[in-house]
Amino acid sequence: MTTMEQAPAWPSGRDFAQLTKLSISSSSTLTAAAGYLAASRAGQWGLLPMLLGTLLLAMGSSALNEVQEIRYDARMTRTRNRPLPAGRLSRRAGLAIALALAWAGFAVLLLSHGWVPALLGALALFWYNGVYTPLKRVTAFAIIPGALIGAIPPAIGWTAAGGPLAAPALLSLCLIFFLWQVPHFWMLMLLHDQDYGRADFPTLSRHFRTDQSARLSFTWMAATACSCAFMPCFGAVGSRTAMAMLALASLWLVWKGTALLRSSPDDALFRRTFWNINLYAVVLIFMVMLDPFLPV
Repeated sequence: MTTMEQAPAWPSGRDFAQLTKLSISSSSTLTAAAGYLAASRAGQWGLLPMLLGTLLLAMGSSALNEVQEIRYDARMTRTRNRPLPAGRLSRRAGLAIALALAWAGFAVLLLSHGWVPALLGALALFWYNGVYTPLKRVTAFAIIPGALIGAIPPAIGWTAAGGPLAAPALLSLCLIFFLWQVPHFWMLMLLHDQDYGRADFPTLSRHFRTDQSARLSFTWMAATACSCAFMPCFGAVGSRTAMAMLALASLWLVWKGTALLRSSPDDALFRRTFWNINLYAVVLIFMVMLDPFLPV
């Protein structure tokens, strides 16, 4: 294995994608796009720099998280082959990349859309790296305050398009992405419970039986699905097609989630539920993005 001192100063393309959690960073960027299109109700050139700035900030924040958690990632089967714990990239290089990406993202948002979206982006980074990341070492319930991170990207997009920060439509968007984060992470935690335990992360199994944790997660899934009703009520979506699709997706999520109420849920069920929750988020994001272009 390459030692940290011998590690290259720049990662390969694959290692860069792992370091910056490109897939997760991209999904955060899509929620920002949903917020932008919900506010502007049209495609505008301002969408592009907003997407770039949000993506760079998310990538920088993700890379900084990996720098912060390098010791713990090295203990877990799921994460030990990431470039930092595996020694393919030095910690100093990872930190430099993280800070460069974060500063670049902040600058793009500031120069293209002003202080409000840029400061919201900075708040997301602070909350993820300064609050949620250390809090995960303290409690298995860190995701509840940490879920604020999921609510911020839609607000970045909304304010970049000129929408007011306190608009009810925006708050309805932020609420659903806030709630969604909790069962999403808890499914991951239940699926990798032993792995998290090896790194001494507090897990739900310290507080509840597996079936109790599954039922608690189902409650948050149902709350996420129910909160979808606020979006048409407050004007985040307006087309009948989008409303119908969101209603069907929410009913589907609850129906699929009822499997968690079984007396003996297992890893296979947690894995299916994890992907079902993610699929629901994809449908939600794209319906909000397409809504301005669909007939009322």
